[in-house]
Amino acid sequence: MRLCYNVLMKIKLITVGKLKEKYLKDGIQEYVKRLGRFAKFEAIELPDEKTPDKASSAQNQQIMAREAERIMAKVAERDFVIVLAIEGQEWTSEDFSKKLADATLRGFSDITFIIGGSLGLALQIKKRANLLMSFGRLTLPHQLMRLVLVEQIYRAFMIQEGSPYHK
Repeated sequence: MRLCYNVLMKIKLITVGKLKEKYLKDGIQEYVKRLGRFAKFEAIELPDEKTPDKASSAQNQQIMAREAERIMAKVAERDFVIVLAIEGQEWTSEDFSKKLADATLRGFSDITFIIGGSLGLALQIKKRANLLMSFGRLTLPHQLMRLVLVEQIYRAFMIQEGSPYHK
């Protein structure tokens, strides 16, 4: 499946929390650089809410609601939104590549990925999603998920190009 891309396509990654580890920043930056030939990439880090020790369920819901407000302020009406959620669908790299290609064929030029904070994401964010995506049932640090996701986005474009990168 070979598609022609131009840098009018935009990939946006919205995350809750700040990335601190240099090795993860370096890895992400490498894949962002590689992605440059396919799309413009924008990373938006939103502050996470402080969660008190032994927070009640109601407190957790309030925290997620405040984070959701900040996330929704960064999502445009015409964005194709893919939310990372443990209950989401799992795909092979080829399937993921096809999902991205299908979104562009349906006229979406802006694809937005969302990774929530340590408590997860409010229901309104999941309802806004065009797709819920899961990388499996393992719990991974959100910072590490950023690197894995950006690499998979790059891999998806390479699959579409027919590149030997994906083997």
